[in-house]
Amino acid sequence: MINGRHFIKMHGLGNDFVVLDRRAGGTKLDSGLARAVADRHVGVGCDQVIVIEPSETGVADAAMRIFNADGSEVGACGNATRCVAALLFREHGTDHVTIETAAGLLDAAAAQGGLITVDMGPARTEWQDIPVAEKLDTLHMGIAEGPLRDPVGVNMGNPHAVFFVDDVAKIPLDKIGPKLERHRLFPERANIGVAQVISPTRLRLRVWERGTGITLACGTGACAAAVAAHRRHLTGRKVEVQVDGGTLLIEWAEDGHVLMTGPAATSFTGDLDPALMPE
Repeated sequence: MINGRHFIKMHGLGNDFVVLDRRAGGTKLDSGLARAVADRHVGVGCDQVIVIEPSETGVADAAMRIFNADGSEVGACGNATRCVAALLFREHGTDHVTIETAAGLLDAAAAQGGLITVDMGPARTEWQDIPVAEKLDTLHMGIAEGPLRDPVGVNMGNPHAVFFVDDVAKIPLDKIGPKLERHRLFPERANIGVAQVISPTRLRLRVWERGTGITLACGTGACAAAVAAHRRHLTGRKVEVQVDGGTLLIEWAEDGHVLMTGPAATSFTGDLDPALMPE
């Protein structure tokens, strides 16, 4: 920690993060600073800003907070969890850590080939857990916008609506995503996924992330898509999810928990310019 300004730039399949470690103190992050740091023109540039803090419960190795590029705080990010796990693995010389998040305690373990598996917790599929504004069947939500029809609702620490399409490349997600994110049924906004079934063991996925936009990968989105596909009887419980940045392995276990396996990488380190920091 250098004057509370040191950061690590990391990514999981291109979903990129600025990671700040506040366990020893340092500048407190708020929405304004998060926006400044995430800005790709005048800041460091990232999809999310991640803050590592001491565990409040004392049962985790560390706590993690997640700020979208627009400064909003969210409860879960699968790719960021792997990145923080990779840092804690090296720090503690271990292959298993527990990370405290607003979405609950997440266990992460080293997997073969340098990959990391995170237990993202149970998928929640009841309407009040997504959440949506009124009672409805989350397997067929009946929402429509342009070519997108009838999504599946899943909460993986944050709300997702997954639309199944014949070809994800033909969907203008940059135009439709912002509208659906703020649909009246989503009081907390929602991540909008478009998924294409390649085979019973493989999906192609693109995601419009609330507060960020289209990213090269969305870990919770991949989990949500896998759960949605199995609920629709389109795939088995274990699938490869191909995102723009690569492939994630997702398993919806029999106990309801969703296991996500993928890489984590460090791009560079640096120090935030004092001009970005509050007085």
